Amino acid sequence: MNLTLHHIGVLVKSIPESAAFYLQMGYELRSQIIHDPTQTAYVQFLKLPTDRSYLELISPDRPDGRLNNALQKGGGLNHVCYSTNDIDGCSAWLRDTGFFLIAEPVAAVAFDGRRVAWFRGRDRLLVELVEAGSEGAL
Repeated sequence: MNLTLHHIGVLVKSIPESAAFYLQMGYELRSQIIHDPTQTAYVQFLKLPTDRSYLELISPDRPDGRLNNALQKGGGLNHVCYSTNDIDGCSAWLRDTGFFLIAEPVAAVAFDGRRVAWFRGRDRLLVELVEAGSEGAL
């Protein structure tokens, strides 16, 4: 499968406060705060100038959602996301290798409608796939 690390997702209480911390570390903002109701989250992407992959800050959009439950347990590292040119083929491959499908590919606001799918590995790591975008796209 043709996979490229796209981003690491970190669950935080406050995106602005966390973004300020990462900006001090040398990260640059690559998006505004984006609301994605399908994912029940607010997200913002940052990037180190010399890196190809992003850091995604994630915050729950409601107090009764699944992300809020995870945040109550401490938040932190939430998921790893890979970009692929063939999300359907890659999804089938992940299922065949033992990954559990959590959510079929759906359009994502943060990626201009490109589809994302969610899986959980045997080690319980949450893995997201995102359809590859054009050069310069998030």
